[in-house]
Amino acid sequence: MNPPSTLLLDNGSLEPAATLRLRELAAALGARLGAPVAPVSLLHSSAITPDRLHGMAAEILEPALARRAGQGETEFVVVPLFFGPSRALTSYLPERLGHLRRKHPRLRVRLADPLFAPADDRLARILVDHVRATGGTSRVVVVDHGSPAREVTAVRDALAAQVSARLGAGVTVAAASMERRPEPEYDFCAPRLADLLGQPGWDRGEVALAMQFLLPGRHAGPDGDVAKICHAAEAAHPGLRTRLTRLVGEHPLLLEILADRWRAAAA
Repeated sequence: MNPPSTLLLDNGSLEPAATLRLRELAAALGARLGAPVAPVSLLHSSAITPDRLHGMAAEILEPALARRAGQGETEFVVVPLFFGPSRALTSYLPERLGHLRRKHPRLRVRLADPLFAPADDRLARILVDHVRATGGTSRVVVVDHGSPAREVTAVRDALAAQVSARLGAGVTVAAASMERRPEPEYDFCAPRLADLLGQPGWDRGEVALAMQFLLPGRHAGPDGDVAKICHAAEAAHPGLRTRLTRLVGEHPLLLEILADRWRAAAA
């Protein structure tokens, strides 16, 4: 029996930098595993013109699986480049896989676990390394995109607690999201980053933003939404200075986590 094919899956972006970095991670993970790893996105990335991706179009998961299934491949391991159990993984992906299986009944897809696990503090170690690389500060915000799924926000909060434990009592750590839905039922996602940076104690001095983002793009790039929020906060509060860390996808420890998730799924 042939070994399963491996796909490294991100949510997808319209920014070429995200797809290009996904390809780099897939190549590095493949070198670590000793087997090819194909970079694919759940959505969006196929809209990027190939000339912005070194002449190679981005692949979307569903047509990528359909094409391979049409060529006789049946066994796959999908390694999600997601921090937690996003609805993309728990709802949308199973729905699309069910649709594919109606056309390809022998298709078997094993989905690896997301990156965060309560007993595994390696993501927190990545964030702490990145905070310290900025020069350190007594106040740190672990900031993510924001999610309507309570389970995903719980990952943000758990990571902030792990980061706080690693940085020690001399550093105040808060969790915030870049955005949230306005309805009261999404209060669990609070605070928004813009609101936190206007609160006493966070509106002056140096604040490090521990970027809980994996890949560059519209939100996490150098001129992305998080940077714009910080610039606006600094303009409103002249005593505030923010420093954004590097992204999680830039740390070598991420490959170790991905490899472990693959091994558990492929076993």
